[in-house]
Amino acid sequence: MRALAVIDGEHYASTVRDALAELPHEVVAAHLVGGTEKLRGGEEYGVPLVSLEEGLALSPDVVVDLSDEPVLGPRERLLLASRVLAAGVRYEGADFAFEPPSFEPYDVPSLAVIGTGKRVGKTAVTAHVLRSLLERLDVVAVAMGRGGPRDPEVLDERPTVETLLERSRRGDHAASDYLELAALTGAVTVGCRRAGGGLAGAVTTSNVHEGARAAAAREPDLVVFDGSGAAIPPVAVDARILVVGREHDATSYLNAYRLLVSELVVATGDVDLDAVRAVKDVPVVPVELRLRPLEPLDGRRVAVFTAGDVPVDDLHADVVLTSRNLSKRDELRRELERVEADVFLVELKAAAIDVVAEEADRRGIDVVLAANDVVSTGELDLDDEVARLVEAGVRA
Repeated sequence: MRALAVIDGEHYASTVRDALAELPHEVVAAHLVGGTEKLRGGEEYGVPLVSLEEGLALSPDVVVDLSDEPVLGPRERLLLASRVLAAGVRYEGADFAFEPPSFEPYDVPSLAVIGTGKRVGKTAVTAHVLRSLLERLDVVAVAMGRGGPRDPEVLDERPTVETLLERSRRGDHAASDYLELAALTGAVTVGCRRAGGGLAGAVTTSNVHEGARAAAAREPDLVVFDGSGAAIPPVAVDARILVVGREHDATSYLNAYRLLVSELVVATGDVDLDAVRAVKDVPVVPVELRLRPLEPLDGRRVAVFTAGDVPVDDLHADVVLTSRNLSKRDELRRELERVEADVFLVELKAAAIDVVAEEADRRGIDVVLAANDVVSTGELDLDDEVARLVEAGVRA
């Protein structure tokens, strides 16, 4: 294979030359990342020295890292790996190898909402994007999840608590992201599943390709793909929106890769803008998530069940419990044993149906689903930025 080598000045040139000669590749160039301890000046490596951009322009099949501490520490090395992977090139070193995620070509105008991890507000952002676009476009959503259906399922109608309970009683996961999107937006939604997630967001297996074809068959104006945790839908969309949570660094690990393959960043927590723009000059929209019931609560006693730390001050209700234990079933059941309420307000996540809605049904308590509204808090407005992507034909 054609290889671009990554080298540093902490190794003697003769050591590097011999190492290059031992590689089982055709080394076309070398990229010197720094270090001066072993450099006297005028070193020859037997191949031209180039910048990373120049080296990637030579169309290597692989980038081989012969560098080491202290020139490339873990953060610097993974940032370099992210840049290489974003160019679609394999990156390998002494005891590691990263393959760039592969994306199947897709002919329908499309965008994807991806995240730096679980519980960053990604699905809330996807729902917001869908609601804003459905006002003027025919949009189909494709969502993948670890609890999605074995065969892609097209939802044409909003799920209700009753139909979700039926799913749960059949043994299906009744709070998967595609169900949440359909319930909160009314969009036609295709549910898919995936297993496994790589450091750069590739999935081990999924049925998203089949789901993407099902979406395309409806001939929509646009398809919006919803990622799963830190996993990226394996489809070559025209643009991506990256959602960064308060507990995630947008530029560390291989999150820099996710940033490099995205055209817009939505920050649901504090983000180091200088660090982001050092990796890629991309618009960043800071937002807040605000819980909104899909039905009026009318001042009744309400127990709130969420999966994240969202405020519950503006619900116009007597909040008797705020539980953030939807993903912790044992603690959730203990709370349900103690609470007395007229209404359970619940986000459609984790144990929302099989535990909370089941208990409500047993006790004759009303269940109201909750959306997370996304409110822009900075100079940029999320709707304007999404419209900019779409009006540009989404083709980035």
